[in-house]
Amino acid sequence: MKDDTYYFHQTPKELCKELIKKIPLVYNDVVYEPFKGEGAFYDVFPDNIIKHYTEIEEGLDYKNFNQPVDWIITNPPFTLETGNNRVNSFYFLLEYFSTRVNKGICFLGNDRCFSTLTPKRLKLLKNNGLFLHKIIVCNIKKWRGRYFFLIFLKNNSNDCLDFIENSF
Repeated sequence: MKDDTYYFHQTPKELCKELIKKIPLVYNDVVYEPFKGEGAFYDVFPDNIIKHYTEIEEGLDYKNFNQPVDWIITNPPFTLETGNNRVNSFYFLLEYFSTRVNKGICFLGNDRCFSTLTPKRLKLLKNNGLFLHKIIVCNIKKWRGRYFFLIFLKNNSNDCLDFIENSF
């Protein structure tokens, strides 16, 4: 039975393969996976890119990674511990990375993550030069259903909705 303990939810590799096809990666892009987990995204990144990762379970904290990157692609932790509190971290991580990326950020999240994108927060991201480009809806049956892969780009783009029909 689940209690209040933090649980790792590993992203299905087959889903990661499909999602990566939706990202406009080009030869020699520098891609960073800040929350590698078991490597679902990292292991299926294309061979023609330069890839980096951090993973707290390996003693590699994203807060200590300072190399320039083109893309950040991850399933971020939905909550982080702050003192005695657990907070929804989706937006805070998005804002944190928005000033550390050259081309874009791709985050996989659920509806609770998506709902953290308030108009005020979207304006802050816009001020950092980051714009929501595409939303890809997918099913992950071993979790609780619908998830959203949000692709943000460092340019003003309007292509916002896409989906993957298969269930994973």
